[in-house]
Amino acid sequence: MNLLREIRARFASALSPLGVEVQPLLELILPSKDAAFGDYQANCAMPLGKRLGRKPREVAEEIIAKLEVADLCEPPEVAGPGFINLRVRDDYLLEQLHTASGDLERLGVESAESPRTVVLDFSSPNVAKPMHVGHIRSTVIGDALCRVLRFLGEQVISDNHIGDWGAQFGMIIYGYKHFVDEAALAEATVPELTRLYKLVNQLIEHHDAKLRGIPELEAKIEDRADALAELESAEPTGDKKADKQAAKKLKAAQTQLAGLRSELTSLTQKVAEVEADPRLSQLAAAHPNIGTDAIGETAKLHAGNAENQALWERFLPACLAEINATYDRLGVTFDHTLGESFYQPLLAGVVEDLTEKGLATESDGAMCVFTEGHAAPFIVRKKDGAFLYATTDLATIKYRMQEWKPDALLYVVDHRQGQHFDQLFATARLWGYEDLELQHVAFGTVMGEDGRPYKTRSGASVGLMGLLDEAVDRARAIADKSEVLASDDERQEVAERIGIGAIKYADLSHNRTSDYVFSYDKMLAMNGNTAAYMQYSCARVRGIFAKGDVDVEELRASGAKIVFSEPAERALGIALLRFSEALERVASDYRPNHLTAYLFELASRYSEFFVNCPVLKAETEELKQSRLLLCDLVARTIECGLGLLGIRTVERM
Repeated sequence: MNLLREIRARFASALSPLGVEVQPLLELILPSKDAAFGDYQANCAMPLGKRLGRKPREVAEEIIAKLEVADLCEPPEVAGPGFINLRVRDDYLLEQLHTASGDLERLGVESAESPRTVVLDFSSPNVAKPMHVGHIRSTVIGDALCRVLRFLGEQVISDNHIGDWGAQFGMIIYGYKHFVDEAALAEATVPELTRLYKLVNQLIEHHDAKLRGIPELEAKIEDRADALAELESAEPTGDKKADKQAAKKLKAAQTQLAGLRSELTSLTQKVAEVEADPRLSQLAAAHPNIGTDAIGETAKLHAGNAENQALWERFLPACLAEINATYDRLGVTFDHTLGESFYQPLLAGVVEDLTEKGLATESDGAMCVFTEGHAAPFIVRKKDGAFLYATTDLATIKYRMQEWKPDALLYVVDHRQGQHFDQLFATARLWGYEDLELQHVAFGTVMGEDGRPYKTRSGASVGLMGLLDEAVDRARAIADKSEVLASDDERQEVAERIGIGAIKYADLSHNRTSDYVFSYDKMLAMNGNTAAYMQYSCARVRGIFAKGDVDVEELRASGAKIVFSEPAERALGIALLRFSEALERVASDYRPNHLTAYLFELASRYSEFFVNCPVLKAETEELKQSRLLLCDLVARTIECGLGLLGIRTVERM
């Protein structure tokens, strides 16, 4: 049972006679931050008193008089200006703990009474190049949400909308036709394709920087420098507000100019790298139109050119095998992998339908949808007839609705795509999908310790498989120090679980909308809110069972009861019962960090229990059995919670 949900339901009945909107008030009923004030605290009397023009304590007393919670809680108490404190009855708490202990599969967590069908679109890499650190967030957040929503009873359909038809393949095809090493391609297809992609991209960026990027930046810098000089020469007015605004404007101008200069330095370095290398310099000179020509190869592929189609069909399986190896290592699976190529035959029909319904109109030769609140048009077909991501995304919505009939479509995508999704959703609603929940589950950026997006020292993107290798290698150093891991194979398996778990947990423990700093040392720490600490907590419980030669199956079937003799036992019991609350919070706003915060709180309560409540040396056999049951329930809850995050536990560390 979700105790918080039940308490809120009882409050709803008590608040309804007051004739006010109840739901916002129910959100003010939360777990207490201090056990001295009970297990739950309702702060709804203060805003309600203000609204009704009455003293909050009087309102609180009236609420209590109507509140029917005698079967759940001790008599509620009013504290301070009008806080309502509730303490769960011990007999009720013990009853719920026994239910959870006996429920091996779900730990007492109820399934949704009216399950929705939810499509989760996540990961979605461009398969023409290896996955990198930028893919980790979408992949692990999406996977965790799939697992949690399924556990709660939702019908979840996961779809990996891979980029298998875009400009990257045009670049690879161009590279193959001009720069391929056939022997290298035969020996290892993906590394050679990656080399070709990087080479073509480097040459395109070189030409683009020389012809457009650097001249445009130099002009912008000159303009901004003149504007900055004017701001710097301005005399103070003596008006504090005006001078403060001027100082703020000056700082913004300085920051903007510094950013432009940094960008210019980066472009200049890219040009210098090519020109300093005789081979690259010759290639750049020999392929002055490489950017346009690579786009041409993409256009030929889309038009059905036999040669390019054959190359695409040849290269795609190897590219898919490469990304699937990464997914296998992460333990991530998908119900469907429907890429851009799958929707290609549907795109013309999308534009035709939008046009017939009067939603798409011609603007400067392109077909566009104009939506309220957006100055820029949503372009669904370019002037040259090419389709865009907008067209493909609309086709996916139509296909998913026809085939799967979901109640919600969730897109786990970088927050920088926010405007695209705002326009996509607005267009979809105009198109007839106004009752469909469309949600951009946005996330921030993985940052380096220098405060910039995480890169290698050379400035290149960090490969995802290399990232995992490094984490596992560092975790192996931890495993090698263990005195309980007997064999090399066991140490390596433990290192794999700790290392991969550390990467996932470090990401999921942050609010998804925030950026976070990537640090191997912090994520592999054996204390604090880390996967390693959670895995250690599970291993510590199993260590107790091993030391006491406890048969867990016999313990569960023994009929032993959980009892409270110390405050730490009760505090642990309350923490255990809040598992379902944490899961429902994840489902409510699609933020897995609610679950990691819960697991850390549970592990912390278990540490206090471990220190204050001897288990194998308990005063009586009844107390020993009770504490063993609590230990078992803690281990199962943490294991279940980590599993819902896609993280495996270890038997011993």
